[in-house]
Amino acid sequence: MKKHTAKISPLTACNSPVLSLTWVEDNDEIPEALAQFGEDSVASCCWPSPLGTLGRVAVGLALAVCLAGSWAGMTQLAKAALRDFESPFLVAWHTANWNLLLFPGYCSCHLLTSRERGLQRFSQCSHVLSQDPFSLRRLLKQTAPFSILWTLTNYLYFMGLKKISTTDASALFCCNKAFVFLLSWIVLKDRFMGVRIVAAILSISGIVLIASVDGFRRDSIVGVALVVASASTSALYKVLFKLLLGRVSCREVALFLTALGAFNLLFLSWVAVILYVTRVEHWPPARDVPWEQLCGLAALLLVFNAVINCGATVTFPVLVSLGAFLSIPVNAVTDVYCGTMPGLGDVRLVALLVLCLAFLLLLLPEEWDSIALDLLTKIRGKTAKGELGPRSAESSSPVGVRIRATGVGSLVTSLRSS
Repeated sequence: MKKHTAKISPLTACNSPVLSLTWVEDNDEIPEALAQFGEDSVASCCWPSPLGTLGRVAVGLALAVCLAGSWAGMTQLAKAALRDFESPFLVAWHTANWNLLLFPGYCSCHLLTSRERGLQRFSQCSHVLSQDPFSLRRLLKQTAPFSILWTLTNYLYFMGLKKISTTDASALFCCNKAFVFLLSWIVLKDRFMGVRIVAAILSISGIVLIASVDGFRRDSIVGVALVVASASTSALYKVLFKLLLGRVSCREVALFLTALGAFNLLFLSWVAVILYVTRVEHWPPARDVPWEQLCGLAALLLVFNAVINCGATVTFPVLVSLGAFLSIPVNAVTDVYCGTMPGLGDVRLVALLVLCLAFLLLLLPEEWDSIALDLLTKIRGKTAKGELGPRSAESSSPVGVRIRATGVGSLVTSLRSS
């Protein structure tokens, strides 16, 4: 399997948004301090963004809220559907099939604003699947491992949802950012950062605390292990994508995810059939299948994947990343309000705070210490000027200026002589 481009080294995955695969070009309008948050997720985008800084921030916050709502809604619907419909692999297979709509939807949006045809758009970004002439064999070879990891990630997440609450599941899945950093440090030779090692340690501590909420019961431990495994496969998917395919744009990600949906529909259907024949999973009659919940969660997951992979083209990637973080309080409020979880409790609250802190630490840019020092220096400088107050008449007079100039000149002379 060949890399997407030989001219560009593989991305470091830990600076990109949690699940985003898109690379967007740097924009001069983005302030340096904010651009650092997403320097490895910002490269050639599918369309230029005319928005200014404030506009990008506003759009980013709106997208973060959209992502939090879609991920939390998907998790809640999956939890409700799996209470009676005990076929998590069929649910994962069903949701993966909806990826078929991504590239046609992208082309449909561009047809409204551009005269480019769908075949032209396909030819422009088909090289993400292979540098060689396009063929079905190369397509299968390129998409097979990613499709398996994609479906496995969703399957393990849905399996874990059957045993733990949606709040715990969404918080544990955010550990995928820590796993991405550890894998990119080992595989992609990413830069070592002490703050991210601290975040990884905090993530592990949060996992242990979540498992201890119910007294290390078997169901709780199994549920936590399944969701952590889902986060691990998601991190492996991201790092493998960065390693093998390199920098891709929004339209190329849309085409690639559509190819994953096609592979899932054509070649992973037999897995669901085998699980049904061996009675590992049970399929109720068609009239008893909760189609509204299944289609609802699949649509929300499709929206989540579309926004998180293309949102970085119109706003700052760090704001897009906050969507997964905000899903934790949304799920917590929903669980408490609906009565599915009687209360957070002290241990669970501490665990959630530890996991949230770890996630936020992983969003820090590589040069966060330099940025912080520069900011503190500017603040101290402004404070010092404020304490000095207005200059006196003597200091502002020509005589005072001449005295200060003489003092500075003598100081420079003494330094030169020494």
